[in-house]
Amino acid sequence: MGTAELACASLERLAHHAEFELIAVVTQPDKPKGRDLKLQPSSVKKLAQKLNLPVLQPEKARDEIFVSALRELRPDLIVVVAYGQILSQTILDLPRFGCLNVHTSLLPKYRGAAPIQWAILEGEKETGVTIMRMDAGLDTGDILSQTATPISPADNSQTLHDRLAILGADLLAKTIPDFVAGKIVPRPQPVNGGSYARKISKQDGKIDWSLSAEKIGNQIRAFTPWPAAFTFYDNGSGQRFLKIWEAEVVDEPQGNPGTILQADKSGLIIGCGEKSLRISILQREGGRALPASEFIAGAGLALGQHFKS
Repeated sequence: MGTAELACASLERLAHHAEFELIAVVTQPDKPKGRDLKLQPSSVKKLAQKLNLPVLQPEKARDEIFVSALRELRPDLIVVVAYGQILSQTILDLPRFGCLNVHTSLLPKYRGAAPIQWAILEGEKETGVTIMRMDAGLDTGDILSQTATPISPADNSQTLHDRLAILGADLLAKTIPDFVAGKIVPRPQPVNGGSYARKISKQDGKIDWSLSAEKIGNQIRAFTPWPAAFTFYDNGSGQRFLKIWEAEVVDEPQGNPGTILQADKSGLIIGCGEKSLRISILQREGGRALPASEFIAGAGLALGQHFKS
C-alpha cells in the first residue's frame, strides 16, 4: 500500500525479490493535476502497471467493499509506504503477520507526515529509516529494524528523500524474511524522545529574515523542492515574489535582517538575525531558477535594498 514516489523503491525491490509474491498494490485514486486538471495516476500505480500487478484504488481504505476485497486476497503481510490514509484496526488485523510500515525517520523522532523536511528544518545531523509493525496510533508501533544515514550540509529534502527511499527498500527486503521466521522480536518504541512532524504547508516556506542564517539555510534546504523557501522584494514597479533554492551561511559581511549587503558578480549576500546568507540560486515568479550573478544582472538589486518577510 503506497502512493507517493517514496514508495516506489520498496515496491520495485519486493517485486523483484525471489522470496516474495505480490498479489496486489493499493494506492490512492487518480488525482486531477496540471492546468487542464486531467486525472493522473500516482507514482505507485504507474510502477504497478509497469510490473503487471493488480491495482486497487479505494476512495477510503475503511470502505467495506474494499476491506472485503482485501480479505478475499488473504494476504500474509501488508507493507505500507507513504500511502496517505489511516488504516482501520480491521485492516491492521487482517494479515497473518500484520502490517509493516517503512517510516523515514529514526522513531520515535518525527512521527507524522513530513519527517524528512522536519529533520532538515531542525538541523539534525542524522536521520534514517524505521521498519515498524503498525498499530492504531500515529507511527507508534513496535520497531523491527532501523538504519541511519548522516544529513550533510549539501542535502535538501529531495536528495535525502531519494537516499532514504533506497535505504528503506533495502532494509524492508532484509527485515521481512527474518520477521516472518520469528528471528526478530518487535521492540516497543522508547517512551521518551518522541516528536511530531506535521504536514508542511506552502506558508511554511515564507522566510523570516530575523531568524539566524543557519535556521533560514535549513528552511531553504528543507523546503526544496516543495513548497520552496520564499521572500519578497521591490523591483521599482511593485512587490515581487522570489523563491530561494540554494544558499550558504557566511560570517561576513553582516547587517540588518533582510538587507542586501552584497550584490555583484561574486554573489548576493543578505543579512539575517545572526550572520548572513550567501544566495547562490534563486527564481523570480514566472521565471526560471538562475545563479545569483545572472539574477542580479537583470533584477536591479542594489545594496541596502530589503527582502521582506
